[in-house]
Order: sequence, then structure tokens, then C-alpha cells
Amino acid sequence: MAVDPRGTDIKQYLAEDPGGPVVMLNLLRFAEGGRDSYRRYARALGKTFLPRYGGEVLYAGSGSTALVAEDGQAWDAVLLVRYPSREAFSRMVADPEYQQVTRLRTEALSEAVLQATHAWRPAAD
Repeated sequence: MAVDPRGTDIKQYLAEDPGGPVVMLNLLRFAEGGRDSYRRYARALGKTFLPRYGGEVLYAGSGSTALVAEDGQAWDAVLLVRYPSREAFSRMVADPEYQQVTRLRTEALSEAVLQATHAWRPAAD
């Protein structure tokens, strides 16, 4: 199961850009012993890469009781990370220094969802 975006994923992500900020939904399932590796990745992300590319963690937490989910759909962790644009996120993941660190994320996870979101616009009355 893929846990990292591929080049074709990034191209589609950029092609569908509605403009403005993007909040990335991260649903994470850790591999055996993966929490420590993910903590090291998260430390580097927060210390170096989010400030460099204008990102910020809006929420990070552990999964808990799933009220509405099929068996096996509960997640170990959930993160919401805001970037000023889709382009900023794509520049971060292309950064050679980031690519040295992202292996920690890859080895930490057995399954993941990484989904771009954007705010709903107020409905016209």
C-alpha cells in the first residue's frame, strides 16, 4: 500500500488547484514500531520544513473510538496541516533536504491517506 505521493499524484494535485491555501488531511496507520520513526519525522517537519514553506500544523492527535466506520477503518493518528498554497506543499516534497527526512515517514507507516482539502465558500442567499 502506498504511503507517499508519486509524481503523477503531485501533477494531478497541482492541475486541480482551486487557488488559495490548502489543508492536508493525514490519516495514519503505523507499522510495528513506527511511532518513534514518525516522531523523528514530525520533529524535522516542524523545525525545518513547515517554517521554510509557510506550513502549520492545525491539529495532531491520536485516533480513538470510531463511531461510524467499517472494521479496519480506524486510524492511529490524524493530522491537519495548512500550507499557503498547493505549490508550497509541492515545493516542500521536492526539496532534496526534505526527501532525506521523508524516509522516516515512509518506514513509520503501514497505511496512509493524504488528501488535499479546501474551505467551503459561503453559500449565496
